Amino acid sequence: MRRRPRTRAAIVTGMAAIAAVATMSALPTAQAAETDGTRNAIDQALLQTGTPTGFASVNALGQNGTTGGAGGTTVTVDTTDELLEAIDTVGAMTILVDGTIDITSKQGVRPNKTILGLGDDAVINGGGFEFYRSYNVIIQNLTFTNAEDDAVGIGQQSHHIWVDHNTFVNPADGSIDIARQADYITVSWNHFDGTDKSMLLGHSDGASGDAGHLKTSIHHNYFDGSTQRHPRVRFGEPVHVYNNYFRANQLYAAASTMNAGVLVEGNYFQNVPFPCFSASGYADSDPGRLVQRGNIFTASGSCETAGTVEEPGDYYDYTLDDPATLPTTVPAGAGAGNL
Repeated sequence: MRRRPRTRAAIVTGMAAIAAVATMSALPTAQAAETDGTRNAIDQALLQTGTPTGFASVNALGQNGTTGGAGGTTVTVDTTDELLEAIDTVGAMTILVDGTIDITSKQGVRPNKTILGLGDDAVINGGGFEFYRSYNVIIQNLTFTNAEDDAVGIGQQSHHIWVDHNTFVNPADGSIDIARQADYITVSWNHFDGTDKSMLLGHSDGASGDAGHLKTSIHHNYFDGSTQRHPRVRFGEPVHVYNNYFRANQLYAAASTMNAGVLVEGNYFQNVPFPCFSASGYADSDPGRLVQRGNIFTASGSCETAGTVEEPGDYYDYTLDDPATLPTTVPAGAGAGNL
């Protein structure tokens, strides 16, 4: 029999929550500790990095940006049953993950959720999260280890998903897959730690229904000794890959195939033999379109370009960081524990 997630007695939202955090931070240490003998979970939850930039911020498909579980209840989970019950609950909810939780396969997440790791040691081990016609979800400050499939699978017309400040280690397949007409996704400030298949957009060469979908922003991620798919894209447009740090990617960084439209902008490539594929296609996939501008290539090959790409700036405003700063700022700020 499942234990229900432990709901915090004091749940505060909106401006009242911000005021409560300010009051709590002003308390003497002993008093704050007395308020919560283990952790102040509400305080931790409110320290998430605000709202997304990129496609997850866009008002579209009846959704005003991505707000996750804002306005709903807050629960803390530290067992498998508690986590699975929480992500399967209907309605807005902030789910605070405490410690290591083992799951299997990919577990479905219902709409209007924030799944937020507490501190710097929240781990999802052995499995991952799946989105099937889900929307308005934030996944933040978690380390995914040893997923037996994909760690995060976003598909079946899911939209407004923000994957932010997570660490991915040793998934059996992809770290993040985005497919089947998913849209308005932001993947930001994640650490791909030696992963193989980091990110796939578009699941097959036959999935032409993805054309005009898979709108994704990929920014300030640390592709750290990872092998391939940073990302590999089929059909989707526009896919905006900006201000990432690519280090020692053994096979390639980004690939645009099957007439996808990818903008690679303001990134830093270090020791990457093949930063971009497009005009030549990749593997059995036909060519795609790719525009590159303002990137830095150090001890790296050239970026293969082809055609034109729809401008992401037609959807959202953004400001580029100086790419020369990325080898310092991105490793320091990306991944779990760096909110």
